[in-house]
Order: sequence, then C-alpha cells, then structure tokens
Amino acid sequence: MSETYSPQAAAEQARDSFRKAAKEFESFKLDTTVPESVRALAEKTVNQSREVYERGKDALEESIDALERSFDAAGQGATAFNRKLIDLAQRNLNSAFDLAKSLAGAKTLGEIVELQSAFIRHQFGVFANQAGEIRALSSKIAADAAEPIKNQVARSLETIRK
Repeated sequence: MSETYSPQAAAEQARDSFRKAAKEFESFKLDTTVPESVRALAEKTVNQSREVYERGKDALEESIDALERSFDAAGQGATAFNRKLIDLAQRNLNSAFDLAKSLAGAKTLGEIVELQSAFIRHQFGVFANQAGEIRALSSKIAADAAEPIKNQVARSLETIRK
C-alpha cells in the first residue's frame, strides 16, 4: 500500500471504462423497422383498449350515480321514519294524557280500573296498527333505496347481453 491515490487517475480510468462500455453498447444497436402488420396490430389493440376503458368508465360513472340516488333515497327514508316515530310517540303521549285526565275525574276505584282496562285494550290495537305503519314504511324505504341499484344492475345486464 505504498501507492498514493490520484483522483485524476481514477477519473481517467472511469472515463475509459465508460467509453469502452458505450462502444460495446453501440455494437448491440438494432436498426430494424417494425413491420406494418405489427404496427397495425398495436394500433388496433390500443383502439380496442381505449373503447373498453371508455365503456368501463361510463359503467362506473353510472354505478356511482345509482349509489348516490340510493343513498339519497335512504336519507329521505330515514327522515320519514324518524318523523313517523315522533308522530307515533306524540299520539301515544296524547292518549296517555287523556287517560290521566279521565283517571283524575274518576269517582270510584271500579271506575279507575274500568278506565285503565279500556285504555289497555285500546292501546293493544293502536300498537298493532302502529307496528303495521312502521313495517309498511320500512318496506317502502328499503324498496326506494334499492330501486336505483336494481335499475342499474338491470341496465348493466342488458348492456352485457348486447
């Protein structure tokens, strides 16, 4: 290790190596033309890929639009459902208040028992009707929310059949 390091010598050696590698690389250079049939095939493939991309993009946009309509319907349905629950609660509260007023005006224990029994019998029917209202509204909300997606799937299947 008595040799001294020379940056100039190292740089010159690197240049020589680069020139040698570049010269060898030049010898691999292929100067051939691509046949017309290969170019035509490549162009056809690119055009077909573009068409498939456009159809896929259109289908995706239609699907996103259907999901947005579905979410809008679900949001409106949730609002309607909440309003229905508030309406039912208000009706039940009014009935309970009417019972309380009737009980306050009762003169005998028998009258109190009769008022409560009549109220309970009536409320069973009211609760059954209210459950029917909630069930019908829930079914409508589900159908309304699913309709845009159902229509989109039908359109997509029809497009595939063509």
